[in-house]
Amino acid sequence: MTSGTGIPRLSHAPVARAIGAVLSGAFALGQRLRHPRPIHPRGVVLSGQVRWIPDAEPSGIAWIDRGPGGPVPVVARVSRSIGLPAPLPDIFGLALRVEASGAPADIELASTGWTVPARFALLLHRRAESARFGSLFPYRGTRGPVLVGARTRSGRPAATDPRELGAEDDRTWSLTLGHATALGAWHPFAVVDLRADGDQDDTGLRFDAVRRSLPGSGAYAWVRAARQPSYARVQPTDADVRMPR
Repeated sequence: MTSGTGIPRLSHAPVARAIGAVLSGAFALGQRLRHPRPIHPRGVVLSGQVRWIPDAEPSGIAWIDRGPGGPVPVVARVSRSIGLPAPLPDIFGLALRVEASGAPADIELASTGWTVPARFALLLHRRAESARFGSLFPYRGTRGPVLVGARTRSGRPAATDPRELGAEDDRTWSLTLGHATALGAWHPFAVVDLRADGDQDDTGLRFDAVRRSLPGSGAYAWVRAARQPSYARVQPTDADVRMPR
């Protein structure tokens, strides 16, 4: 059964809790084998700014629909999920953090397809700039479920492994942020420009799009049940909440 928006009704279903338990166990095992990050073991910290696109299609999430009048700073991390060395393909992750109303708000994206049903599948890529990034799990907006995605406009990240980052590498990676319903078209709403940050210490840097949600959005109960148990296992209680600057 679906909610009429293409999203299954899993709010109180045991399947969501079962998924959460399986992921939690897998993350716990992975953490024993590869501490402290069972996935995305190495990543490059980026910084830059987000610029909203005027008169964008509304989404039902206040942060997307009522962006500030000018650019806002962002801190980000791009990484290989499995940790395979380049040029082998991997699932790429892109996490973004902005400041909203004096508090951090996170967006977590992974390399997915762009169309239906591929936007709900993790896909392997050789390079981060060739990937399309999606949130997989929807946000809860006033108009219903909202997916957030990103695709490269120009450039590429300086590296996805800090060991490959050159000291003078200041190339810009520009992406378009968009939103979509589960089955609908993507609507661009902002542009994010990223460069390698001078502070590459990500020892305690952790992102959590549920606990630090976008203003005007929420998380469905089934999303919490499916994803948060694994996060609770691997996220340090003193996780770095580094704010963009």
